[in-house]
Amino acid sequence: MDASELRDLDPFDIFDAEAERLDRFFASLDGAEWDRPSRCAGWSVRDVLAHLAGEEAYNHACLDDDVQGLFNRLAAEGLTGGGLADFNEWCVRQRRDLPVGRVLEEWRAANAETRRRMRERGRGAELQTFVGQYPVGLQTFHYASEFATHADDVGVPVQRDEEPGRTRWRARFGRFALDEAGSSARVEPAGDGYRVRLDGTEAELPERDFVEATVDRLPADHPLGPTLREALRCLA
Repeated sequence: MDASELRDLDPFDIFDAEAERLDRFFASLDGAEWDRPSRCAGWSVRDVLAHLAGEEAYNHACLDDDVQGLFNRLAAEGLTGGGLADFNEWCVRQRRDLPVGRVLEEWRAANAETRRRMRERGRGAELQTFVGQYPVGLQTFHYASEFATHADDVGVPVQRDEEPGRTRWRARFGRFALDEAGSSARVEPAGDGYRVRLDGTEAELPERDFVEATVDRLPADHPLGPTLREALRCLA
């Protein structure tokens, strides 16, 4: 599946919708609700917000053509490994002792700037990323996918009439991301879901389960085997 098959979807509108859904949810929380565990191992709801706020520094570095400058600043903070997991944990640690309202305002303002500047550039433009120059529209899909995943991680409610369309765009982008990553898994529509094949192994997944597989969020007791799980993991 190539990027042309996503052209009927507006990544900027999708990104806005996911950001607004998260913002409404975060703004509704109080007290102990922030300390509830999320689906991200070791992270509370508050930690997920801190992660989202911290990674806006990367988003802005991409827009500023200054990814190397960000790496230099992180090295000055002692993060010399360059690993994404280390960066994420550092972002969370930096905000754990801050008032949660301050972290929410930081994320809200920084992400609004990211969304505005991405839309202004347009989906056909390119920006600098960790992996080199990359189309703005596709990067916006990646950001929206991450927001949707973390929204599910912290239990953001989704209106019943919004869920089918939300799951559908995520599944379509998941298929693109698998091809982009060079996955050996072959995925094709099958009824209301997808048939997945790899090295003689085959499984059929409902659309929602396929999305969960692409973001590595299938529950441990899901019957999908480890080989196909790994092959479908592309957005986590």
